[in-house]
Amino acid sequence: MNQPLAIEVAGLVKRFRRELLKSDYTTWKSLLLRPFRRDRAADLLTVLDGIDLAVGPGRTLAVIGENGSGKSTLLKILAGIYKPDAGQVSVQGRMSSLIELGAGFHPEFSGRENVFLNGTILGLSKKEINRRFEQIVEYAGLGQFIEAPVRTYSSGMYVRLGFSVAVNVDPDVLLVDEVLAVGDEAFSHKCEDKLNEFKRAGKTICLVSHDLSAVKKFADEVVWLDGGVVAARGEPARVIDAYRQVVARREDEVGRRAASRGELAAADRWGQGEVEIVAVRLLDGGGQPHVVFASGGPLCIEMDYVVNQPAEAPAFGIGIKNSAGVLCYGCNTHVDQASLGPVPQRGTVRFTAQRLDLVPGTYLLDVAVTSSEGRDYDYLVQVASFAVRGGPDGDVGIYRPPHDWSLRPRGESA
Repeated sequence: MNQPLAIEVAGLVKRFRRELLKSDYTTWKSLLLRPFRRDRAADLLTVLDGIDLAVGPGRTLAVIGENGSGKSTLLKILAGIYKPDAGQVSVQGRMSSLIELGAGFHPEFSGRENVFLNGTILGLSKKEINRRFEQIVEYAGLGQFIEAPVRTYSSGMYVRLGFSVAVNVDPDVLLVDEVLAVGDEAFSHKCEDKLNEFKRAGKTICLVSHDLSAVKKFADEVVWLDGGVVAARGEPARVIDAYRQVVARREDEVGRRAASRGELAAADRWGQGEVEIVAVRLLDGGGQPHVVFASGGPLCIEMDYVVNQPAEAPAFGIGIKNSAGVLCYGCNTHVDQASLGPVPQRGTVRFTAQRLDLVPGTYLLDVAVTSSEGRDYDYLVQVASFAVRGGPDGDVGIYRPPHDWSLRPRGESA
C-alpha cells in the first residue's frame, strides 16, 4: 500500500492587494468607500499562479528562484501563515517551520517563558516542553541567560533560541527558509548537522535557499519558481544549471542596458593626456557586448583611443582585479612585445583572451595607455566591471586552470 504524501499542493494561487496611491483618493468619501468596493484585477498582484507539488515522506525538496518569485510565500502557505486564494494544500503529520525564527517571542518574557510559549504554539503540551526544556537550552547555548528577558539578547542568541525550539518539537515535516544563511559559522554548522539528522530519521524537509551549494548537498529534488510559476522541477544539478543560465542571461541583459546608457566613467583617472582612451567595450568571442562571461570562455576588451599630441610607440594595457581588489592579471603591449604597427590618430586596440580561466565572481577592469618608458598618458581605474559565471561549485581562489585528476598504485609509472 502506498504511503500518503507528506506535502501535497494542487492548483495553488496566492494574490496580494496592491496598495497604490491613486488619483481617486482625493476626498474622504472615496477613502471611506474604498473598503466596500470589489478588488479589480489591476489591484491584485498574483504571487503564486497554479502551483502543483507532491513531496513523499522522507524526501527533501528545495525551492529556488530569484527574489520575488514566490518561494517564501509558498513556505508560509504550507506553514499556515497565509491562506491560499485558490487550490488545495495538505501537510501530513506534525509540522515545524524555521521561517522567521523567534517571530512569536515576547520581548519582555524570559527565555524560559518564551520556550513554553513557542512550544505550545508548535503543538507541544506543557509536560512535553518540561521534558525537552534542558535539551532546548543546551542546544541554544544560552546557559544562565535563559532566565533573562529576550529583549536583552543579541540577535544571535535570539535566533539560536528560536531554532532550538523549532527543531526540538520532533516534527514530521520541517519547513526551512534561508536558515543556513543566518548566524555565525558555528550556528550554520549546527543547522547543517540537524538537517542531516532529520534526513537520516526519515523526516520530510522543504527548503528555500539562495545557497545553491547547500541545495545540492541536501535536496533530493529541486523546484525552480519563476514569476510565481514552476519553471522546472527535477534532479538538483539539472534544475540548478538551468536556473543559473537564465539568471546569468538576465544579469547580462541588465548590465548591457546600464552600460549602453552611461558614458565612459572610472573610479579614478590620471595621465598627461597625449593619448586618451575614449571608449571601452567588453565582448564575447563573437564580438557581441556582454557583462557576464562563462568561466573558460573567451573575453575581448576593446579600447577606442585618440592621439591628442605626438606620442612615440604608446603601450596599451589592461588589469583585471577581483572584488577584493586583488590583481588577477595585468599586461600591456610593450611587455608582450606585441607589434601593432603604425598608430593612427584614432583607432581601436583589442585584447583577446581565448580562455577566461577565472573562478566565478565579480571582476573590475583597469585600462591604460603609457609611453614605452612607463609614463602614463591615460590611466583609468575600475572603468568597467564584469561577472564570471559557470564552472563547478566549490572552487576557491582566483584562477581555475584546466585540469583533471587521476590515481595509480604507488610504484607504478605514470
